[in-house]
Amino acid sequence: MSAQRAGSPIAMRRYRAILTGAGGGIGAAVATAIAPQCDLLLLVGRDAPRLAALERKLIRPGLECRVVTADLTTVAGRDAVARAAAGSPAGIDLLINNAGVSEFSWLADQSEEAVTRILDVNAVAPMLLTRRLLPMLQSQPAATIVNVGSIFGYLGYPGCAAYSASKFALRGFSEALRRELADGPVRVLHFAPRATRTEFNSDALNALNAELGTATDSPTKVAEELVRLLHRPVRERLLGMPEKLFARINQLWPALVDSALRKQLAVIRGYARGRVPSPPLAGRHPPIHSSERGPS
Repeated sequence: MSAQRAGSPIAMRRYRAILTGAGGGIGAAVATAIAPQCDLLLLVGRDAPRLAALERKLIRPGLECRVVTADLTTVAGRDAVARAAAGSPAGIDLLINNAGVSEFSWLADQSEEAVTRILDVNAVAPMLLTRRLLPMLQSQPAATIVNVGSIFGYLGYPGCAAYSASKFALRGFSEALRRELADGPVRVLHFAPRATRTEFNSDALNALNAELGTATDSPTKVAEELVRLLHRPVRERLLGMPEKLFARINQLWPALVDSALRKQLAVIRGYARGRVPSPPLAGRHPPIHSSERGPS
């Protein structure tokens, strides 16, 4: 039986890992949480100084920690990651696709470039990087891919049309790839945080979260939950209530969520378009969410 179908908890083990988006708030927290379990950790991102500072913080005996500065939306960036992975004699056995961007904005106000960038970074790049690294992962006795999505990959939200589309795509990719690889050594996991407190959230988004009374998680908590997921015999993890509940309701009875969001639409639109609305808030759920990890 493959590791993908194991029915008992996954044993604690050492990893040779690639983490994308390591320079962001969630990425840095994930790096800190997973480093004690790694023999090799490749920190991938675009912000070289931030990554170098993180490398200095993480380095310890028994851990080889290296920075790979790369834009994963380019062939050259993905080549750089593949070369770094191939430089490990023992190969890699963990890929965490965490890099992501978003923009809280009404679709009519977004540029074509912004929409394209969101889809490229959040959906296309992790698909192409995974494809590139898949032979290395499949050569291992056991390996894991973790795709970091969002509650908005289950629940489309006003002001986040492009972001939601990208995260729906990543969830679909995770599900299809999991089924393609079901009889082999590679597990495919989907991890969906809810609102997370990072320095990259916009003022408008923070203000809307405050008005809606949205519960938010720290990057440290999100990272801890991701590491726990690695050691559980499940295929996905959604964080937080009531967000998890609304995501499930949306799959079964989307009209109920349509109605709830319609009551909040003026408020959401006002923040998304830079105009704080005057109509009273009609309800407090479902809340706004952002798992924005910032520049990768």
